[in-house]
Amino acid sequence: MTSHSRHSVTPVTAGPRYRSREQLPTPVLYRVADVMELLHMSRSVIYELIREGRLRTVHEGRSRLIPAAAITEYVALLEREARGKQ
Repeated sequence: MTSHSRHSVTPVTAGPRYRSREQLPTPVLYRVADVMELLHMSRSVIYELIREGRLRTVHEGRSRLIPAAAITEYVALLEREARGKQ
């Protein structure tokens, strides 16, 4: 065994290298599946929120994407609604 065969191979990635998860850039746009996971909601609930205008989306080509700001706005809306019911 030669010394170079013991070294691990680092995959090549685009963009800057990050040393920890905390340094990773926050996505600006999310796919519906990502938002389902973030908000712990089903696909049908996410699409219902979109139809009702409670969750904004944008289109890029054929993809429907949810801006990070729209997720923040939706959570703020839920908080306002919860305060109003108290």
